[in-house]
Amino acid sequence: MTLPLIESEERQALRDVVSALARAHGWSYFARCIAQQRFPDELWAELSSSGFAGPNVSESDGGPGGTLTDLAVVAEEVAAAGCPLMTLVVSPAVCGPLISEFGSQAQRATWLKGIGDGSVRMAFALTEPEAGSNTHRIRTRLRQVAPGRWHLRGEKHFISGVDEAAGVLVVTRVGANDETPARFGLAIVDPHAPGVQFTPVPMQVRAAERQFVVRFDDVELTDRDLIGESGLPLAALFRGLNPERLVSAATCIGLGRYFVERAAGYARSRTVWAHPIGAHQGIAHPLVRAHAAVESARVLLSHTLELTELGRETEAAANLTKLLATEAVAQALEVAIQVHGGNGLSDEYGIAHLWGLVRMYGIAPVSREMMLNHIATHDLGLPKSY
Repeated sequence: MTLPLIESEERQALRDVVSALARAHGWSYFARCIAQQRFPDELWAELSSSGFAGPNVSESDGGPGGTLTDLAVVAEEVAAAGCPLMTLVVSPAVCGPLISEFGSQAQRATWLKGIGDGSVRMAFALTEPEAGSNTHRIRTRLRQVAPGRWHLRGEKHFISGVDEAAGVLVVTRVGANDETPARFGLAIVDPHAPGVQFTPVPMQVRAAERQFVVRFDDVELTDRDLIGESGLPLAALFRGLNPERLVSAATCIGLGRYFVERAAGYARSRTVWAHPIGAHQGIAHPLVRAHAAVESARVLLSHTLELTELGRETEAAANLTKLLATEAVAQALEVAIQVHGGNGLSDEYGIAHLWGLVRMYGIAPVSREMMLNHIATHDLGLPKSY
């Protein structure tokens, strides 16, 4: 499948190598890992040893020195091989850039090299049951108990991969109580520290990473664990989450390619009447529309990543990109199942087990409705609705 935009030889080589590596494992390997409720360590080890686990970490921080586009290529190609990894969205796309931008030199030295070489994976804890999409309502709180000493108390829901993480980057209020003027900060927490409890959430999402409820019961922290002790502007924090949306979009685009590729292959080989079923417009035309949707989202992703590398403001473009990518992958999945008929729901054909993950990307990170709200206000100038 050809790219809609011309890439450099170096980036095309990266794409080819990652694709070959991931396809050598393939969807059936990934499905076995999910069934065994284990992380695909073999795939991750190969990505790590090749410098693909966190390619966007800068050389000055001990990383490979690539860009967010390189990370997006990795996420897209592993997903296109049927091996989507949310870890690539969370650890190098969210935690790495936030620590790089807001963290101390010591924090950068502690975490970024490991994120870059894949030896360290981090989780990101934002969502709370009473807050939903309204981050202003989060209640997890850092309270200073002595000079240089803090207690963290609160609860986070739907946190990916805590059981595999060396650290959790927690979005928290900073202050004594709810009457304190709202300040937000980040804390790096050991998931196995006293006072931290994480419980798996049974989900219909078949993914390499499990989801957890994480509770913090006066977890003891020091100034060294805090990022933005004096508070971070929430707008700056949200801008720091743009890479999350773009790498999520890349994952969705890769999955969309996977579904279209499998459906097209089935349509070429499956013969019920005199010709392969792909000769029938009722099969071919929906497949073409799904292919067009995926490739259109891919073009927009390339454009938005280019804007990012140029240092441009990309919040609106990131929302548009993820919106189109999530819609495209949902369309591709629907068509792939329909083309396969009953086989589309069979474990043997490697499609239906990914339904929950595809559906999840329409909810998180950042729900479809909140992306539409932002686009309506900031792109179209409509009155704010929330």
